[in-house]
Amino acid sequence: MIEAVAIILAAGLSRRMGAQNKLLLPIGETPMIRHVVMQYRAAIDGPITVVTGHDQATVAAKVQDIANINCVFNPDYETGQQTSVGVGLLNTPLADVTLIGLGDQPLLRSTDIVALLDAHRSEGPGKVSIPAQGDTRGNPIVVPRDLRPRLTADPDKPGCMRFTRDNPDLVQRLTLQAAGFYTDIDTPDAYALFCKERNLAK
Repeated sequence: MIEAVAIILAAGLSRRMGAQNKLLLPIGETPMIRHVVMQYRAAIDGPITVVTGHDQATVAAKVQDIANINCVFNPDYETGQQTSVGVGLLNTPLADVTLIGLGDQPLLRSTDIVALLDAHRSEGPGKVSIPAQGDTRGNPIVVPRDLRPRLTADPDKPGCMRFTRDNPDLVQRLTLQAAGFYTDIDTPDAYALFCKERNLAK
């Protein structure tokens, strides 16, 4: 079985959601960030690092009782997602693979994560794997052990986006159809539609 750890980015300002922090919105009776983290917990046995920023104490409180969870605060969260990726990488142990995902993907299921790991292993375990549907890139991505140090080689510009752009030979797009890879919740309208389609109380 592949040894996997995960980094879940949960530090953003949630500006497009207005006054509410999207990560605290209920998915059924469960806060979104907890719902997402529990999908990762069901898919992998290794440590999960949740990188917090905006509303850090409240967000951490929703997940810190989950087994093998480490909440870390990114003091530079307002400067962009790449700094949160850097903080996550520095605070997560090495494993065969590291999943790097988002805290606002409530459609993502544990079975989707397992399918992604299986595809990574079979298609090319030495490359960064990105779920894809046509021209659309999804999350989480899968980073193999040998490539992970290269994501933080430049401490001023850590993260995935630049690495994958500059090293296309080390990246593979995996065709995966599950909507959870490509759906996040950023606005009140998107959340209302999500709840309506699933007959969930807001």
